[in-house]
Amino acid sequence: MKKNLFLFLLIVFSVGSLAKAQLTVHKMVHAGYVYQNQSFGEIGGRLLLLNTDDVIYRIGAAALLGSANGKFAVLPKLQGDILINFERNVDLYHSYYFLAGAEVTTKYIAPKVGLTLFGLLDLTGGYAFSLDKSGINGKELKGLNINFTLNIPLVLLHDLSQ
Repeated sequence: MKKNLFLFLLIVFSVGSLAKAQLTVHKMVHAGYVYQNQSFGEIGGRLLLLNTDDVIYRIGAAALLGSANGKFAVLPKLQGDILINFERNVDLYHSYYFLAGAEVTTKYIAPKVGLTLFGLLDLTGGYAFSLDKSGINGKELKGLNINFTLNIPLVLLHDLSQ
């Protein structure tokens, strides 16, 4: 597990260091729903890293909260995404991005693909590979992975509170 986590973080930070110009960083909170052989609620934070609006990087951490085999469970999660849209000089086309990424917990690793609307509403799917055969409360977490997430920039929350 430690090797997988180290490799994931190495890739995320390597991609960021290859950028030729300085990246702009935006902080976000997110909440959503995750289906991973079990239903979970998700809450966490993300950093949005961008140089232009064609390719955007996101890294984040979250907690998955749910019930597995009748017992409450909490799973920590790390994630990294790349949002891509190469349409230039047309604002309407930048309303959606193709998304590719991965998420890692202590129980599974899941590559994923999907779409995001304005970078605020994500719908992704993928396949999870189990890292721990005992799973969570006796239920192994592998197979189909579906995520529905709402991302809220902290700047927006600050502006709305004033």
